[in-house]
Amino acid sequence: MIVIPNEAVLRASKWCYSGVWGVITEWLKVPERPPTLAGSIDHRTQSFRPAEGFLGYLKFYFWIGLVAIDLGLIVAWIALVVAMPLVGILVAPLAWAIIILPDIVAYIAIHLRYDTTWYVLSDRTMRIRRGIWEIHETTITYENIQNVSVRQGPVQRYFDIADVLVETAGGGAAVKSHEGVTIAGHHGLLEGINNAEEVRDLILAAWRNSRSAGLGDEHETQPAAANGNVAAGGWTESHLRCLREIRDAVVGLRDK
Repeated sequence: MIVIPNEAVLRASKWCYSGVWGVITEWLKVPERPPTLAGSIDHRTQSFRPAEGFLGYLKFYFWIGLVAIDLGLIVAWIALVVAMPLVGILVAPLAWAIIILPDIVAYIAIHLRYDTTWYVLSDRTMRIRRGIWEIHETTITYENIQNVSVRQGPVQRYFDIADVLVETAGGGAAVKSHEGVTIAGHHGLLEGINNAEEVRDLILAAWRNSRSAGLGDEHETQPAAANGNVAAGGWTESHLRCLREIRDAVVGLRDK
């Protein structure tokens, strides 16, 4: 009896997948490298993919769907064989092709999705790329960020991963994440990472730096308010005088 070492199996499967990956990426023109920030003068740029736990997370839902769907198809085929044996035997190749081929395609698509997802963080902007058939890239400048949050469902917690949701100004269509959470407005989703808190703090630090670079940072308005030149919220004394005059004029018109 010949025993194939586990490492040899892994190497063989990796070699097969790399061949499939090469054919599909060449056919669909999928970029193999992370996106670049053209024209950026940032000094620091880091690119990374989701954690390996995200691949296990996707496979978890894949196996649940596979068992549920394939079991139903097999039961239906067996019922056909029992009811009409000849017809069941004749359609057996087609039935098993319908059962097996979509599973193979879906399994490869999971790996392709994992390998084509990239996150790029720089000093001023962040970019998210995902997609195989249609490649979607989202670029967010830090000064437009309104909220950064970490979200983690029970299944994600099991695989030691979480999502970082970056929300920006403006409206947009609502979307639903894998954990069933509805997200509305313009956003960037860094899903399946195992250092979500660290990434969130990094984005917030970059946001504070962008604000302090003359983009309406609170560090510029608060000291001026302490000197009495600017009121809280960035209003100058001339602004307040103008508002008082408008108020008095409105009151005078109302009294007349």
